[in-house]
Amino acid sequence: MTPEIESLFRDVDQAKPDMRATWAYLVNHDSGSKNKAAVDALQAFAAHTLKKCGFSVRFHEYEEAGNLLVAERGDMTKPFICLVGHLDTVFPDGEAAERPFTIRDGIVTGPGCLDMKGGITILLSAIRILAARGWDRHPVKILISGDEETAHRGSKAARDLVEEASGGFVGLNLDTGFADGSVVLGRKGYAVYRVEVSGVGAHAGNNPEDGRSAIIELAHKMIDINDLADHEAGTLINVGVMGGGTVPNAIPDKAWCTVDVRFTKAAEMERVKRAMAELETKRYIEGTETKAELKVDIPAMERTEASEALFARVNDLAVSCGLPEMKPISTGGGSDSVFLSRAGVPTICSLGVRGEFNHTEREYAIEETLYERTKLLLAVLQTI
Repeated sequence: MTPEIESLFRDVDQAKPDMRATWAYLVNHDSGSKNKAAVDALQAFAAHTLKKCGFSVRFHEYEEAGNLLVAERGDMTKPFICLVGHLDTVFPDGEAAERPFTIRDGIVTGPGCLDMKGGITILLSAIRILAARGWDRHPVKILISGDEETAHRGSKAARDLVEEASGGFVGLNLDTGFADGSVVLGRKGYAVYRVEVSGVGAHAGNNPEDGRSAIIELAHKMIDINDLADHEAGTLINVGVMGGGTVPNAIPDKAWCTVDVRFTKAAEMERVKRAMAELETKRYIEGTETKAELKVDIPAMERTEASEALFARVNDLAVSCGLPEMKPISTGGGSDSVFLSRAGVPTICSLGVRGEFNHTEREYAIEETLYERTKLLLAVLQTI
């Protein structure tokens, strides 16, 4: 460990009361994804802190969802470090009053303490410490979204995150840390299709020859869709919901289904997209029409040589500084890291406080990991 890093670690130890106060402030203010005003208020709090640290701040504003905060410091025409997080939670209004921020025997509870207000506290605390020292080793861009928990379905943040992250050379996401210290290098992508078939209705007894069954056409195509799965490639397909028809004695003129797609490689999702497009022109029953609409399209966070190399470097640094060794994993859950991956930025995710049971009342975080992970972030920023 270098003298500079030792000095930074002492700064963290001295800042613990302020860090706990920031964490408590964030947890004790509701910011459910559905409450845009509440999310934006916490975005303003983060923006104020970052402005005081010398960052220029701007927002991508959305009508129905929490805004995307963009904070920049340094020459952004050069490759930059991208720090990522989100300020929305899954909890409804009033939850913070019922279950306020609490520390008992080193265990922190309260809505969003783990996912991911602890991570935002790490980010803001590390920036405060570096700004006080006049740190300017690399340009830094901070992206804090306001509707991550809803996969940005109410905004254009998914597109904006990719555009903003482009040009980064390292991505660090302070989202939920795992209790065992694992960090995430890969996440499955996620897509949802709605497939609708239109046929020709007719009486099943009087003139069935005039009918074109939408249900039978869809049945053939659901088998085709299911066959797109490739478990060895990590591509999973599930036709999970279907419907159609009205009564038993009528040949149905409408049928539909929804399809869940999970994938680990962008190339695999492109293959599925091509196949679903071909499904629209393929007919088992003449006179039917098929529409396959992509409703959700969340990219995968792909494990690459660059992200593996970044992890190796960060893990070696952690061990050399007396911090816990980490284990790289892949998981099915989503995060904003997937958009950094789409932008081509090598990224490590789940660098936030460690704990368990996010999205539930049992959610908890380990207090000591707030300081541990802040030290890790500072060591990385000082060394990378």
